[in-house]
Amino acid sequence: RRSSDLIYKLLSKLDGGSGIIRASEFFLYSKKDREAVEKCRELGLKYPLVTSWIRAVKSDFKLVKEIGLDETGILTSCSDYHVFLKLKKTRKQALQMYLEIARAALDEGIVPRCHFEDVTRADFYGFVVPFAIELMKLRDEYKKDVKIRLCDTMGYAVPWPEATLPRSTPKLVHGMIHDAGVPGHLLEWHGHNDFHKVLINPVTAWLYGCAGCNGSLLGIGERTGNTPVEAMVIEAAQIKGMDSRVNYHAITEIAEYYHKEIGVAIPANFPLIGRDFNTTRAGIHADGLLKSEEIYNCFDTAKILGRPPAVVITDKSGAAGIKHWIDHHYNTNVAKDDPRLLKIRDKVDEEYESGRTTCISDEEMHAWYAEAFGG
Repeated sequence: RRSSDLIYKLLSKLDGGSGIIRASEFFLYSKKDREAVEKCRELGLKYPLVTSWIRAVKSDFKLVKEIGLDETGILTSCSDYHVFLKLKKTRKQALQMYLEIARAALDEGIVPRCHFEDVTRADFYGFVVPFAIELMKLRDEYKKDVKIRLCDTMGYAVPWPEATLPRSTPKLVHGMIHDAGVPGHLLEWHGHNDFHKVLINPVTAWLYGCAGCNGSLLGIGERTGNTPVEAMVIEAAQIKGMDSRVNYHAITEIAEYYHKEIGVAIPANFPLIGRDFNTTRAGIHADGLLKSEEIYNCFDTAKILGRPPAVVITDKSGAAGIKHWIDHHYNTNVAKDDPRLLKIRDKVDEEYESGRTTCISDEEMHAWYAEAFGG
């Protein structure tokens, strides 16, 4: 519960009141789940909106009514794998069940968000589009929005318009908007990373008119994970420009919290948040950084994320890499041919000539600096 509360605060801090992180989704099944919902709602933060996730059964919907949420996700699996093999129903029976629970939500004034699970293995024009059309009829009848989440549950989607349905992300979004009549602002994309396309697919969905993207911080999720929220925040900035309300530095704070407080092992080379994501080991790169940071840093990581570029000392670092390390850690501007610096370089060379294969640690470098510079 405490973690949920703090993570929710961090999401809100990252959002900065911009609404770019529109909602956060909670289960309602256990007492602990419901307490987390209440704790987050008590904070009174505008974004992210607190919403829930339920199955398309009346007993689950009762939980939404009891806790008083304004919006809920409803699992409405679409592929024949789910309809026939998991639910043991016909398509007609599944569709009727889904529409009944969506209508029940609307009867209570709750916005239903129907999760089209496994849409990238579903019969698009035989089930998906007819289902979406019926949901839009309910929207017209109740004069209240009905949202649709396109769930690439197995990561099968591809970003190419030339690909066939149901795998083509462009065709899925285009079909929902133009053939099913779903306004783009009511569509969300939900992806998995089974085939390394968890970022390109939601970006493609955005560009073709799908307004929302689901994600999780650090991309943590089922199997290979989901779309990293922090990555999509940066993608939004690249597509539409930076938003002055968004607190991009919070991305670094979130990573530190996950690492230090939750114990998540973040890969060192993980984009944006990994320890070494803007770190160089090559001396020629370090030399470029010294001359102009833009040569070897992908963006102003110090300004945007509070993470200035760094170097790790290896046998490839050379004098330029060691100079960058000293200047960074001691706020100085030592010359590359300074005899004291060259003394440290000789120590580094000796380590690798003796068979070392690991990087030189910061602790070792600090000790060698003190020995060479007398500080």
